[in-house]
Amino acid sequence: MEKQIREPHIYRKLFTTCFMISACTFGGGMVIMSLLQKKFVEELKWISQDEMMDLIAIAQSCPGVMAVNSAIIIGYRTAGAAGAFITLIGTVLPPMIILSVISMFYRQFRDNYVIALLLKGMQAGVAAVLIHTTIMMCRNVLKDRRVFSVIMLAAAVYAAVFMGVDIILIILACGCAGGIMTFAEMKKEEGSA
Repeated sequence: MEKQIREPHIYRKLFTTCFMISACTFGGGMVIMSLLQKKFVEELKWISQDEMMDLIAIAQSCPGVMAVNSAIIIGYRTAGAAGAFITLIGTVLPPMIILSVISMFYRQFRDNYVIALLLKGMQAGVAAVLIHTTIMMCRNVLKDRRVFSVIMLAAAVYAAVFMGVDIILIILACGCAGGIMTFAEMKKEEGSA
């Protein structure tokens, strides 16, 4: 693991960032990932773009909620175990509060015309953020300029969109293929050294 960030008030910044992103984001893990990337890569520059893509891959591969997995990994990467715990709390607390309030007033929310319109409007915003995240991730794969990565990307898109293959199977297959390719490259480097 790379060196942790040494910055005053890092725990407060981790908590408030994750709390605000989690409180103001609708649309699931990829939407939150896009906002975490903007904050930690582009604004704070605590994590590189390539490392963020690795963290996203790990978070997607792990069981559980992707947004929480991502926050924990980012917290651990930047501030160790305490950072992981703080980002976990900051990410989980807003939905827990919001869902508690909604569950107390479920009938009123369910039948409210204004709330229904608000949710429809949010869907358009979520779609835009998901498209942005997809484009960013594709750019990173294509930037790598490895034929193997581009073939895996194309095969995964084809399998998901046209063949209806389960996403979990695609992630497992790509992970195994990437692991085999990395292992083969490591053996090749050992042989040439």
